[in-house]
Amino acid sequence: MPSTEIVLHGTPLSGHAHRVELLLRALGLAYRFEPAPAEVRQSPAFRKLNPLGQIPVLQDGDLTLADSNAIMVYLVRRYAPDSAWLPGDAVGAAHVQRWLSIAAGEVMHGPSVARLITQFGLDDDKARAKRIAARLLAFMEEHLAERDYLAALHPTIADLACYSYVAHAPEGGISLAPYPAVRRWLARIEALPFFKPIPPSPLPVERDDDAA
Repeated sequence: MPSTEIVLHGTPLSGHAHRVELLLRALGLAYRFEPAPAEVRQSPAFRKLNPLGQIPVLQDGDLTLADSNAIMVYLVRRYAPDSAWLPGDAVGAAHVQRWLSIAAGEVMHGPSVARLITQFGLDDDKARAKRIAARLLAFMEEHLAERDYLAALHPTIADLACYSYVAHAPEGGISLAPYPAVRRWLARIEALPFFKPIPPSPLPVERDDDAA
């Protein structure tokens, strides 16, 4: 267990913060959640923690670390190095890294951006985000057709990294109805004993010009 307080800076609706919070809970690590809404992230004090002004940020003693995927790798290697959350063998680690890259790429630019546009007014291309999401979800559906988890026979940080924004894709106007294997995978993550949901946001009513 850590000898100093772990502090996670984020917001309750952030999928990036949520993936880290899920791992903290999975590892049984005590932590304090420090709200960091937009106005806080613009402050000089927060910019000292992360000059990019992004969440999440983790403080663990003298260490300050940004980027959700980097934080998850740190937490496993620091506090649960022999656990299955991040395999130590070359092939297992590579499979996890592939999905961490997908989480930072297609998941971010697809479901996450669509949700940001719909729920928070991000000025971006929603049609492009939905196209990326469609390709991603079709790929995940095929991948999960005969697998329970993304990178191994058990949950890893790859699953936590991809879960939050895929689960909340409908909040960005992206239906999960065509993807039964993806929905079964989401249900497996939600059934894990440490799981904590993101508060739901209203589902949008799609207009004809949003359907692309």
